[in-house]
Amino acid sequence: MSALDPFTDGLDVPMYVVTAESGGARAGCLVGFASQCSIDPPRFFVWLSTANHTYRVARGAAYLTVHALERDQRDLAELFGGRTGDRTDKFALTGWRPGYAGSPVLTPARTWFTGRVERSVEGGDHVGFLLTPVETCPRRAGPPPEMLRLSDVRDLEPGHPA
Repeated sequence: MSALDPFTDGLDVPMYVVTAESGGARAGCLVGFASQCSIDPPRFFVWLSTANHTYRVARGAAYLTVHALERDQRDLAELFGGRTGDRTDKFALTGWRPGYAGSPVLTPARTWFTGRVERSVEGGDHVGFLLTPVETCPRRAGPPPEMLRLSDVRDLEPGHPA
């Protein structure tokens, strides 16, 4: 039991997939620790577990791509959260394309941006990557989509311990 549990147990945060490319290696993982952190200039923080394959690739990446998952995209959450890149080429199992500076963009994701890594911050068992957007998905018409949330994937067995 964590001292934060009484606070965090009541939250239902959106889920993201973060992808990275560095030195010819690609990686991606499911992330629940992420948020816009500045309006002007625009900035976004994503936090990656230091036990995760994606973290090891992201350390050498100049850019990361953040994909906001929609409620009907649990399959992407299962792929990127339920398998480890140490043993599985997740990109062979879904559509993707090289985006800005080669950062992988998942083609099933409809909402994403690629950000330049400005700095990283130690945060315990996770490291935060401060991103400045450099490429963003096209704006969509209509109301915002219903996002995939922590409650939708709480039963997911992680591919790598957190």
